[in-house]
Amino acid sequence: MVRSRMKLSNLQIVALGYFCVILIGTLLLLLPISTKSGTTTVLDALFTAVSASCVTGLVVQDTGTHWTLFGQIVILLLIQIGGMGFMTISLSFLLLMRKRIGLRHREVMVESINSTQIGGIVRLTRKILRGTLLFEACGAMLLAVRFVPQFGWKKGLYFSVFHSISAFCNAGFDLFGEYRSIVDYAGDAWVNITIMALITIGGLGFLVWDDILQKKWRFHRYRLQTKIVLSTSFVLTFGGGLLWFLMERHNLAVGMDTKEKILTSLFQSCTARTAGFNTVDIAAMTGGSQLLMMLLMFIGGSPGSTAGGIKTTTFVVILMYTLAGVRHEKGANIFGRRLGHEELQKAIYVFFVNLTFILMGSLAICFVQNISMTDVLFEAFSAMGTVGITTGITRDLVPLSQCIIIFLMYCGRVGSISFAVALLERKAPPPVTLPVEKITIG
Repeated sequence: MVRSRMKLSNLQIVALGYFCVILIGTLLLLLPISTKSGTTTVLDALFTAVSASCVTGLVVQDTGTHWTLFGQIVILLLIQIGGMGFMTISLSFLLLMRKRIGLRHREVMVESINSTQIGGIVRLTRKILRGTLLFEACGAMLLAVRFVPQFGWKKGLYFSVFHSISAFCNAGFDLFGEYRSIVDYAGDAWVNITIMALITIGGLGFLVWDDILQKKWRFHRYRLQTKIVLSTSFVLTFGGGLLWFLMERHNLAVGMDTKEKILTSLFQSCTARTAGFNTVDIAAMTGGSQLLMMLLMFIGGSPGSTAGGIKTTTFVVILMYTLAGVRHEKGANIFGRRLGHEELQKAIYVFFVNLTFILMGSLAICFVQNISMTDVLFEAFSAMGTVGITTGITRDLVPLSQCIIIFLMYCGRVGSISFAVALLERKAPPPVTLPVEKITIG
């Protein structure tokens, strides 16, 4: 008798793993112990579980007032699992239990964090676990300096730990109530800089950490990916902050002192790179600032990080090949290295799949509800980029629109990581190569 057994690919295991985490989180949030008063609908619990495990931050129920301590801890665990990756968590448990790490576990881990080689993946996992706990602990201690005097030891420490993990994992969940995020701390340099640092470190990527740890501050010795990630992150953060200030100087920045203008501008630029916190009313921003935020959300963080978006490397590869085409150069070069055509193919796929999902999702929501197109596009970019900032329409979405946002959040966390590689993988070369025929482009 021939037995057929379905064997999941590494990418399917990653996608299925996130699905299982979401399912468990939904069931836990449906328990009566998770809600302070009343009941939580299945859709609300599912939306929250997806948003937390996909480290997005969009909410239909206020995290600080709707959920009990148990429910908030469930959300925090989902954020931690989603930020580090469920494979990192599972592999860490196996290491703690001193279990043997098989080849299949290593292969799936490579896919999960977008590593390029299987050698040393267990060592890298240990570094990811230690580094995550270290940065989150440092962030919690820094935030405690402000929160403990304000809320007392017990609540202050809890708030510090929660928001440190939420910031480092680029999740954007907060406990301050009334969907205000951290607007009350807009002029607080200590809170702003701490959260921005956590967001930035979490969004650089585990592979970048490892490279910096090995080669210290010798930039010329870094891998090409590390150079691209660091330089692009710097330009997007400070360039985005400058553009935001120029477009808001006669709007939201009116009445702010110089320090608050700088903090607010940099914070909005930094948080748009998939963090989800905000220190100003997003709906009150100018159209230009909202468009800028959409572009930053679309680009997102870096590969193998806690952030979403198409990733900085995808953006740079497409940009460099575009510039090379304009200059009639045969290849795209950066930092003394040439970019491969395989990277270009993957970058184009990720770019257009993400953009297609956003536009189709926006079109579907506009078909279902009569909501401003700008607000819908902003919500779709935020969901697909796993950002979490909103103009305030999340709670006004009908069930079908919420399901569309749920789908975008899931695809943003799983699809942008692995679907490009899955589509471009070929099990065997085609037996016949079709003839080439030239067409007119442009």
